Amino acid sequence: MRLISSPVLCNYYVTYRCNAKCGFCDIWERPSPYITLENAESNLRALKKLGVKVIDFTGGEPLLHREIDQLLSLAKSMGFITTITTNALLYPKWSQKLKGKIDMLHFSLDTADQEKHDAMRGVKCFDFVMKSIEIAQSLGERPDILFTVFDENIEEIREVYENICLPNGLVLILNPVFDYNEVTTGGGLSKSNLLRLKAWSGKKNVYLNDAFVALRLDGGNHIENPVCKAGSSTIVISPENELILPCYHLGLENIPIENNLYELYKSEKVQAAIALEGKHAKCEGCVINCYMQPSFAVEMNKYWWKALPSTIKYNMMKQTWRELLPF
Repeated sequence: MRLISSPVLCNYYVTYRCNAKCGFCDIWERPSPYITLENAESNLRALKKLGVKVIDFTGGEPLLHREIDQLLSLAKSMGFITTITTNALLYPKWSQKLKGKIDMLHFSLDTADQEKHDAMRGVKCFDFVMKSIEIAQSLGERPDILFTVFDENIEEIREVYENICLPNGLVLILNPVFDYNEVTTGGGLSKSNLLRLKAWSGKKNVYLNDAFVALRLDGGNHIENPVCKAGSSTIVISPENELILPCYHLGLENIPIENNLYELYKSEKVQAAIALEGKHAKCEGCVINCYMQPSFAVEMNKYWWKALPSTIKYNMMKQTWRELLPF
């Protein structure tokens, strides 16, 4: 049963450029412009009209955008919940200008071992994460640690949790890895490790969407009865100011927005594409967190129920639950 008919999230790619070279991501390999303030203001107004509540300014590395503070200010002035995930290399430089503008600030950290983390990210950023935690807290910010979980690093969750998150009062977000396009991560997490991961969801200051685990145990999205609602729950905008359908990772069609996002999204062409969400051949077995999380939020099914406790828990911790109410 559909609960929310409007899109709830915008994945706004401010640039595909990145200052890291993570092995489980290929975005950094793409040439890319940066979005403009003019286009962003027009699109944000349209997104508000469409019912979107959360703007994820993403990339690439979003802090490479020289006007990222102004983009966040625009979004906040319109009442959006804002979120940014960063490798933290540029956070110390930006921290003062970003203060109070990011509701969900995530620092990527995949192990408490400096050498291992820097090797996974392809750049020396561990020390920047540690410094950024200190700076953010001194400014009254409440950053989270985003831990991408592989079979190879699942043993290291505890050390990050006990030695970094708990002492600093940080939320640990456990993000199960996923394959997409030509980027492979060894098939994701094994069944035994998925079950081990699930045990973390009830712990203090830990966010793990139990529906992510359930979906993987069920073999992911199935095209004959898709759980994925990527097109109708999430609007994806490229740095070239294009609407990407049905999602960034599949990216079958990029349509120029041309200062016309609201009408474009409502058009017959786009709605026809949205109707095929989760039904393409490449959608079989998909478990991409970026689209499954909003998909779980808009339609009541077993994944909605499994996602509900962790969703409430996280939004209570981040004090964003009021903004997510449908009235």
